Amino acid sequence: MTTNLLIPITKGISSYLASINKFPMLSEKEEYMLAKRWQTKGDANAARKLITSHLRLVVKIAFGFRGYKLPVEDLISEGNVGLMKAVKKFDPEKGFRLSTYAMWWIKASINEFILNSWSLVKLGTTAAQKKLFFNLQKLKSQMNQIEKGELPPEIVKKIAKKLSTKKLKIEEKDVMEMNKRLSGPEKSLNAPVSISNDTEKINLLESYEENQENKLNKKDENSKRKELLEKGLEKLNDREKDIFIKRCLNDPPSTLDKLSKIYNISRERIRQIEVKAFEKVKTTALETAVLENKETLIENKKN
Repeated sequence: MTTNLLIPITKGISSYLASINKFPMLSEKEEYMLAKRWQTKGDANAARKLITSHLRLVVKIAFGFRGYKLPVEDLISEGNVGLMKAVKKFDPEKGFRLSTYAMWWIKASINEFILNSWSLVKLGTTAAQKKLFFNLQKLKSQMNQIEKGELPPEIVKKIAKKLSTKKLKIEEKDVMEMNKRLSGPEKSLNAPVSISNDTEKINLLESYEENQENKLNKKDENSKRKELLEKGLEKLNDREKDIFIKRCLNDPPSTLDKLSKIYNISRERIRQIEVKAFEKVKTTALETAVLENKETLIENKKN
């Protein structure tokens, strides 16, 4: 199964949505017959119909992750990869619909992309930070705090208490720090939608999050990310690099006010430099990763 079965997102979200809305939804019987044809005969046309009929599900799920300051087009593309994996492994004899089965794969693929992208900037994340990263925006939405910037102390306390377990205690300072990291200049454009439908109530992130934790703790993977980060830093000038490191890598990060005094420029200008530097680092790191792993990616797509 290859990505040729997917609809490219090249002309913007509106055009993409118009394209995928043309594909009909499948009845339970139609879905079963197509899945059997793909499973027993390797019928690519059957697989394509299964995929295209569920592209709207990917968009719906991807929109729920818009709070992580990554292009929604990228989130949808990664979700589509997860959908393809789900179709490849789907067994219609199990008695449930493809949409139910595919949700885990779609969310898993998007989560991996988000966490990998985020980890290019913030290495060595703790278990508490990972849990906050995946759950903070959802809880803020439920508490009507998405567009309110700094969280009130009582909300911080509620979030920390709600996410804490016997094995993992979430500190209030961790909540405040993660809120700062996720509340960047693009937040108002990418604020997540409220999660209120039955589809989103099926929360399958916990088991996947544990797998990601294990993967991120592997020494060679962290080493690879560090190399990619260093490649990105090489593209920055001295001022950009200093601001990027102090704002994105230092723990805790330097304040805009402090840096504005050091460089004798406005806080807004510091923020602009930070955003520009972040984009440079992210773009360079991802381009380098793609080039270095091109053969592996091609082989994975074939399989």
